[in-house]
Amino acid sequence: MRIIQYREALNEAMSEEMRRDENVFLMGEEVAEYNGAYKVSQGMLDEFGARRVIDTPIAELGFSGIAVGAAMNGLRPIVEFMTWNFAVLAADQIINSAAKMLQMSGGAYNVPIVFRGGNGQAGQLAATHSVAYESFYANVPGLKIVTPSNPYDAKGLLKSAIRDDNPVLVMESEKIYGDKGEVPDGEYLIPIGKANITRQGTDCTILTFGKIIKVVEEAADELAKEGINVEVVDLRTIRPLDVETIINSVKKTNRCVVVEEAWPMASLSSELAYRVQKDAFDYLDAPVVRVTQSDTPFPFAKTLMEEALPNVKRVMDAVKSVSYAL
Repeated sequence: MRIIQYREALNEAMSEEMRRDENVFLMGEEVAEYNGAYKVSQGMLDEFGARRVIDTPIAELGFSGIAVGAAMNGLRPIVEFMTWNFAVLAADQIINSAAKMLQMSGGAYNVPIVFRGGNGQAGQLAATHSVAYESFYANVPGLKIVTPSNPYDAKGLLKSAIRDDNPVLVMESEKIYGDKGEVPDGEYLIPIGKANITRQGTDCTILTFGKIIKVVEEAADELAKEGINVEVVDLRTIRPLDVETIINSVKKTNRCVVVEEAWPMASLSSELAYRVQKDAFDYLDAPVVRVTQSDTPFPFAKTLMEEALPNVKRVMDAVKSVSYAL
């Protein structure tokens, strides 16, 4: 099987769907002439032309509103944000228009639209460019949210998102656009709402998603050297959640740690801890433990960045804390 980059997998997904359906188009900041801020749309302007690969002004609220209107009228826009940190300006259109339109119109208008772009911290970019927004949007009914952690998932989930008749948010990361992985040559889709067990284990379930799974896998390798075998569940979709896979894993291991990049207050890990204790309480041998970003704006100083984020040591300590609990 061929090995390609995460950005190339996203490019293939969009290009294949645009060839398949003439109503699909891409718009966003620098997606056309510059081939995308992170080169995700490399070559797409040459193939599809300026009517279907559209450079926009730096005006997220404005072009998101145009895209919602286009979706309501039968087109299927893909909106690229340079980063979800900039998309705060578009939140009104995402939350108050795209997410609510089907219900507010009594089913008359659906909004088949994809909003995608880099999410969370990407290095020394300061507090206003380093927020993980999954749990922010996961609070909103009417939205679907996927978080591909590797090239294979990126292509399969994005293709499913483009074909979905509802608004789907695809949370990527600037730090993994260059990651490489196996991607089949042929057509495939990954269903929205289905998690993936990336590592089988018996001693503790780790629930995670997105780029932070790389930290979790490294911690799992180190824990294995100490005789602790964890099961890693890559959620892939955080709205809707694959509760069945989550609960079955916890019933098997009897312990649960949740690792995410977002702040702890009202986060996805809070919801996951609730779901686990609600549906698997009798199987738990220890309380659910969370590993999140520190409850503070993300630091700029390199010396503090590692301390602010979930890291290998914090994940290992969390697993050990539930593994030794009796």
